[in-house]
Amino acid sequence: MSISTSSRSPQLGQVYQNFIGGEWKSARNGETFISTNPARTSEIIGHYQKSHTADLEDAIAAAAAAQSAWEATPAPARGEILYRAALILERRQEELAQLMTREMGKVLKEARGDVQIAIDVAKFMAGEGKRAEGETVPSALPNKLCLTLRHPIGIVGIITPWNFPIAIPAWKSFPALLAGNAVVLKPASDTPLLVLKLAEVLAEAGLPAGVFNVITGPGGTLGDALARHQKINMISLTGSTEVGRHVAAICGRDLRARSAPLLAGTGWEKRGGSAG
Repeated sequence: MSISTSSRSPQLGQVYQNFIGGEWKSARNGETFISTNPARTSEIIGHYQKSHTADLEDAIAAAAAAQSAWEATPAPARGEILYRAALILERRQEELAQLMTREMGKVLKEARGDVQIAIDVAKFMAGEGKRAEGETVPSALPNKLCLTLRHPIGIVGIITPWNFPIAIPAWKSFPALLAGNAVVLKPASDTPLLVLKLAEVLAEAGLPAGVFNVITGPGGTLGDALARHQKINMISLTGSTEVGRHVAAICGRDLRARSAPLLAGTGWEKRGGSAG
């Protein structure tokens, strides 16, 4: 599925939409914001949706609708989708690297490396689909079998920074997806384009609609709402210490999971049981 844009001149930039429920959608309020080339600020890279909480609700509803079927998909099958995504990223590596350089100013060699990280993480997590194992442990009681099974946490909310615009979204999203969780991702407003391209790649790889959703817009509006939402079971954030403390406090009040900065978290939850 190709990214949805409206036609404009190169100087004015394209208009990009949110990716919600497998479809490209404009923000309900009709507002957009721009991202410019830092080396040539007169060049507008794109117009992006200035989403509000109503759009976030749409994205979370889409994730919730997709969660059960995705959770029921065998882990090896989930891994196959990530492997196909890796191959698509390889094919498009130079295109994505050049877009990254234009949007956030990273030199082209480093931009290629940024995309390569996403490729490597996709391949690694695809292999983890073959190793999604539980544990068995000795029982203190006769004729009892003790075991643990791994279950997805649920919907994972992800907030990513500007400096690694596809690497960090990949190493947060791919483990969560492999573990059977649906994702709602809000990228940094300075660099939203590569995450929208990642959504395009995952859709082409066969990821079911609603499993991966992207909304763009201000962190002050969407970040807090995402962290506070009762249907979000885990938050993964890379940002400042101040914001990290703020999000940790929100999640702590509800006893929800939060991954440490720069770590994706596995998205797995262990549940114990016995049989015998």
